[in-house]
Amino acid sequence: MEEKLIERLESAVAKLEALSTGFHVGGGDVAEEAVDPSIVAFGDLMEQYLTRVSTAAEKIGGQVLDVTKIVQEAFAVQKQLLIKVKQTQKPDQAGLSEFLKPLNEVIMKAAAMTEGRRCNFFNHLKSAVDSLSALAWIAFTGKDCGMSMPIAHVEESWQMAEFYSNKVLIEYRNKDPNHIEWAKALKELYVPGLRDYVKGFYPLGPVWSPTGKTVAPSKASAAAMPAPPLPPPASLFSSESSQGSSSKQKEGISAIFQQLSSGNVTAGLRRVTDDMKTKNRTDRTGVVGTSEKESRAGSHTFSKAGPPKLELQMGRKWVVENQIGKKNLVIEDCDAKQSVYVYGCKDSVLQIQGKVNNITIDKCTKMGVVFKDVVAACEIVNCNGVEVQCQGSAPTISVDNTSGCQLYLSKDSLETSISTAKSSEINVLVPGAEPDDDWVEHSLPQQYIHVFKDGRFETTAASHSGG
Repeated sequence: MEEKLIERLESAVAKLEALSTGFHVGGGDVAEEAVDPSIVAFGDLMEQYLTRVSTAAEKIGGQVLDVTKIVQEAFAVQKQLLIKVKQTQKPDQAGLSEFLKPLNEVIMKAAAMTEGRRCNFFNHLKSAVDSLSALAWIAFTGKDCGMSMPIAHVEESWQMAEFYSNKVLIEYRNKDPNHIEWAKALKELYVPGLRDYVKGFYPLGPVWSPTGKTVAPSKASAAAMPAPPLPPPASLFSSESSQGSSSKQKEGISAIFQQLSSGNVTAGLRRVTDDMKTKNRTDRTGVVGTSEKESRAGSHTFSKAGPPKLELQMGRKWVVENQIGKKNLVIEDCDAKQSVYVYGCKDSVLQIQGKVNNITIDKCTKMGVVFKDVVAACEIVNCNGVEVQCQGSAPTISVDNTSGCQLYLSKDSLETSISTAKSSEINVLVPGAEPDDDWVEHSLPQQYIHVFKDGRFETTAASHSGG
């Protein structure tokens, strides 16, 4: 630690000496970077964590290297914005949109890599692109801005990216260690890297200068207000080639910044507020988190079974129904007395950010559910191609009449009792023995051998060659 501190001080002195001799770069930015602890620490973050991601990407090459370079660019832009924050007065929403424009442009450039024909490294690209939403913590302006607190925002953003990162770990666990290293390094860049940085320097958001310069929105930005509703993001699980079109260029995590000009930073995240809950609504039917205009625009994705729902009924039961192609569904305000019922959803991802009593996933296809803790059980019934991740504990998980199910268990849920009936292709993934170990995949048997012996039948799981 002492050697690293000495190196930092020597670097700072060298930069100050350069300034004193007339070598100025970018106005006062170099001086700010040299002496401000938060800026120095962000540089250390990039050197320690981002360098590791880049080293692994260089060994892989191709599109993985390309998207990693954009991640590097995004972090470099955020560093410059952190310097400018200290020289700028707190802007209004339109000014904030203009201030964050450089970061938004980089993120949209990354998002464009996931459009068009699906490539062999799709999971790499999606984990990298979705992870960049964590950098939106800098847009936090207060508890009423529509965002989670900065630390929580970074963690929540990585949870979505981790869905794809886990797929990389599984796909390459016995193939190429460079891909494993890249996925692990990308995670550590955000957790603990960026999370701990924000926790140490900006837990309540960026600290603006009370006497700095002001930011005025450009004419183009002003003319664009308010921003139109964004189309739903591309499917998480679809294996079909997505069709690139201009209508999709604003989708994905760049939506966070696109919504700044409309006054709601996280409008695209479908968060549930008190007035959206059934018990507080006058019409008792409402579709959560979407405007009337957006509902009409997306009507072609409605299930034939009925309109999409995400609502709390009678204060006890969360109902998530007929959601199509929505990978950013979130249930945030829940408690251990409530249950969650997910029905008829397709190509979507639901996050349940709290402890609930029971979770039922019924008649869903290509659906992802991420939850923390469940008091009673998580039930999966009549589904096809679902992925369920338990980040906390669950006493029981049951799978019934389901084809294709991936269960991700945390260390706290390894004692979970898993029951299956009339189901096939059930895989359970558990953490390795050490923190840096790969996920270990276990296939649950779907065939059994019954032998009549000593007056009764004995049943054993059928073994398969190569298993």
